[in-house]
Amino acid sequence: MTEHTPESDHTVAAPRSLFLAGPFIQLLDPATGAMPDDARAPFDLLIKHFEAQGTAVHNAHRREAWGAELMRPEQCTGLDQDEIRKAELFVALPGSPASPGTHIEIGWASAFGKPIVLLLERGREYTFLVQGLHTVATVEEVVYTDLATALPAVDRAVRRVLARHRG
Repeated sequence: MTEHTPESDHTVAAPRSLFLAGPFIQLLDPATGAMPDDARAPFDLLIKHFEAQGTAVHNAHRREAWGAELMRPEQCTGLDQDEIRKAELFVALPGSPASPGTHIEIGWASAFGKPIVLLLERGREYTFLVQGLHTVATVEEVVYTDLATALPAVDRAVRRVLARHRG
């Protein structure tokens, strides 16, 4: 593995595309079928942040209108897998409690050899396979309390994981 200093990380170009994964169905309001604003906020924040850097962001939540236009399993499964395969980077909020769908997507990203950034909320418990993912994949973790204030750390993690993956 090549060692990278913080200075060299700045020379790494932003990813051309990424897949942003996280809990979805379990966050939908049963009465409305839509994601409540507080559940949608981290995804909105990250999508806007990455797109402002020129990165194409693939995200099932947005694609399916935050729950208003849910796709059938036969449609979304292959589409998600294909978007992960094509993306340069995979970013995930794994969910606590664990999101089964997100964990499948994490597995796909790992199997496809994608560099991965895991966004882990401080004080939450995560599955053993998420905790040990770095032993089988190129992974950076960002532990955060407030995602908005952690965006600079997210950017540093993206640069580090891409530098290791490309290097």
